[in-house]
Amino acid sequence: MPATIVVGTQWGDEGKGRIIDNLAEKSQMVVRFQGGNNAGHTIVNEAGEFRFHLVPSGILYPQVTAVVGNGVVIDPRVLCQEIDALRARGFDCANLRISGNAHMIMPYHILLDAAHETQLGRRKIGTTRRGIGPAYTDKAARLGIRVQDLADKKILRQKLDTAIGEKNDLLEKVYNSPGVDPFEVMEQYACYADKLSPYIADTSLLIDKTLKRGEQVLFEGAQGTMLDIDHGTYPFVTSSNPIAGAACVGAGVGPTAINEVIGVCKAYTTRVGEGPFPTELGGALGDHFVNKGAEFGTTTGRKRRCGWLDLVVLKYAVRLNGLTGLAITKLDVLSGLDQINVCSMYEYDHDGIRDNFTDFPPHQSMFYHCQPVYQNLPGWKEDISGARKLDDLPVEARDYLNLVSEEAGVPIRIVSVGPGRDEVVEM
Repeated sequence: MPATIVVGTQWGDEGKGRIIDNLAEKSQMVVRFQGGNNAGHTIVNEAGEFRFHLVPSGILYPQVTAVVGNGVVIDPRVLCQEIDALRARGFDCANLRISGNAHMIMPYHILLDAAHETQLGRRKIGTTRRGIGPAYTDKAARLGIRVQDLADKKILRQKLDTAIGEKNDLLEKVYNSPGVDPFEVMEQYACYADKLSPYIADTSLLIDKTLKRGEQVLFEGAQGTMLDIDHGTYPFVTSSNPIAGAACVGAGVGPTAINEVIGVCKAYTTRVGEGPFPTELGGALGDHFVNKGAEFGTTTGRKRRCGWLDLVVLKYAVRLNGLTGLAITKLDVLSGLDQINVCSMYEYDHDGIRDNFTDFPPHQSMFYHCQPVYQNLPGWKEDISGARKLDDLPVEARDYLNLVSEEAGVPIRIVSVGPGRDEVVEM
């Protein structure tokens, strides 16, 4: 299976980074295909803890070419910081490649993102204020500045002059915020050009050659299915498509190249930011997940909202992504609970209309008013972090996994039982 896509099946933060890290050991290339530094992957290995926002997780393996694809929006300041941080820890990043077709996040994008969120007030989306949405807006409007523009300072200056004039008018006249200085931006991005030029390449061609050699390529998604701009809980979504179908567009490969699609699913559910969340928990039980699962955003540090596993959402993700396998993360966080609930369907009762949904509701307004219907399963008390094969898990944990697999209609391939690289059960 030379080409495998790894995507999140919930609202992001499922632990995709550690699954990618696990699979990358036997791969020759890892490709990030969408999103920006609004996403974060945390990896724990023998060298310590690593937090990535733009650099693909496979960078830690010397045999892996780590590719930032054309579908990613890149803040060059953040990317340069990540490269410097990796070098300081002994990784030279010679195996990093960046698509020249990827669009860049500019300083005015970050200012516009923050200004718009502030103006929305109580109706805010809950963005990370990293400029991702405005960068994708400019890309769609054909006003974006791409990585390849760093190579030609004349073109870069022309594009900056056009963009900054318009954005400063918007910032100053609409949002009552200060604009940006075009000379400072030009000087700053000229420095980024010097740092990043060794890594810029035709990454679509590199991927194609790697696949034709029969080597293993992993396509790494950011965020999760429920944050997809077309299929997620709009408008509380990201500005790109984190689902598997976007990997081909965001990396520059044809769909016939893909062999496997692995969906990463946390053993419970979390989300960051605003928006509906049927299985959300509060009180002591919610705090159990936050504290034991260390549920704080890699990018923002915000405390994540936590709840029981939602099988309606998982089945929706299976359908949208065409999943061929599941990776279950943080199963160990459920240890110690007397009872574990799993949402198997929704009850809908609003304005005199009553219905039950075992599939995801067709309208956002319906989803807002859905209430979860739970199956109750017995918990387990054992510490499962030492489990390395299925039989090492308590029977209650195995029953839980069987239920998830049967309801989703997809086999489970990997189960993580702790944060360490070796703390996995391969099914």
